Amino acid sequence: MKITRLETFQVRPRWLFLKIHTDTDIFGWGEPTLEGRSQTVEAALREMERTLVGQDPRRIEHLWQQLYRGTFYRNGPVLCSALSGVEMALWDILGKSLNAPVHQLLGGRVRDRIRLYGWIRGERTGDYIEDVVHEIATGQFTAYKMLPVPAMRAVEPPSVVEKIVRGVAAVRAAAGPNIDIALDFHGRVAPAMARRLARKLEEFEPMFLEEPVLPGDVRALKEVAQSTTIPIAAGERLFTRWGFQELIEQQAVAIVQPDLSHVGGILEARKIAAMAETRDIALAPHCPLGPISLAACLQVDACTPNFLCQEHLTLGESYLQTPFEVVEGHVAVPEGAGLGIEVDEAKVRAGVFAGDWETPQFRHADGSFAEW
Repeated sequence: MKITRLETFQVRPRWLFLKIHTDTDIFGWGEPTLEGRSQTVEAALREMERTLVGQDPRRIEHLWQQLYRGTFYRNGPVLCSALSGVEMALWDILGKSLNAPVHQLLGGRVRDRIRLYGWIRGERTGDYIEDVVHEIATGQFTAYKMLPVPAMRAVEPPSVVEKIVRGVAAVRAAAGPNIDIALDFHGRVAPAMARRLARKLEEFEPMFLEEPVLPGDVRALKEVAQSTTIPIAAGERLFTRWGFQELIEQQAVAIVQPDLSHVGGILEARKIAAMAETRDIALAPHCPLGPISLAACLQVDACTPNFLCQEHLTLGESYLQTPFEVVEGHVAVPEGAGLGIEVDEAKVRAGVFAGDWETPQFRHADGSFAEW
């Protein structure tokens, strides 16, 4: 079997899908989406195609090493996102060629169902308790994540802190004690303010506190972790196992969050999970992306002992022939070959756009730049 070509689709709302063709009737799907930079990733895929055409797609590790290390320059969001999409598609091809789900090829499932968490759109208006009550009343999920902080300056007055605390308190009161609530600071908060906020938010027992400070600053993450009882989560903006090495060795977090569309793909995420397992650190893959990325995450979740909970933005209603179905906050372990999904290519082609999605921009009151 040989790779013959790579085909890309920029699809609404902001996703990049990849289809790898072979000289057989088997093909594979991947999702190298990079929010706001998917057009750049598409150009990187065209360059990678020159290396991939004529290669055996089943030699996944060999091709990964060649693409990651073989051009001297490595790492970074663009190259790693392109590589991630390719790697997903290669696993899809391998699984289909063997008529087996990817998780079976990675050691087999260790659970019968996979827990998902939903999103509370707390940043929408600031008064979102009605949204919380509605979401929880559906009974669809047993865990939710919210973004409780606005664009933050290095130091904020007590009134800002108290407004954030009131918002989280109201959500906890509406959710009750049986629903997990995770908090995402999105890297918007400076270390000193993160420690102050974490201390005040402890009483609401969040499932985790995500990106309390900007990624890459392991020392600051560890300082926040040591200042609070809230489990700290991070990793969505880190790339490959080498990007996670110090984070795990220093035990700066309780939960790692590799994004399979950025980190290097399925096997790379599984390797990171194994590294984390040696330090009793859980895995909760980051996935505010499309259904192909989610399908890849579910394959890793199924076979990873230290898996905690899976983020998602879509269940595939727009582009999958059979969307994922949530029952009591969980989806079943996919049992179909490869990624276990059938992409509706007619809907994909109908959803194509230029790929010119722009990353939102935020400003402080004085007009200066604020972290997204």
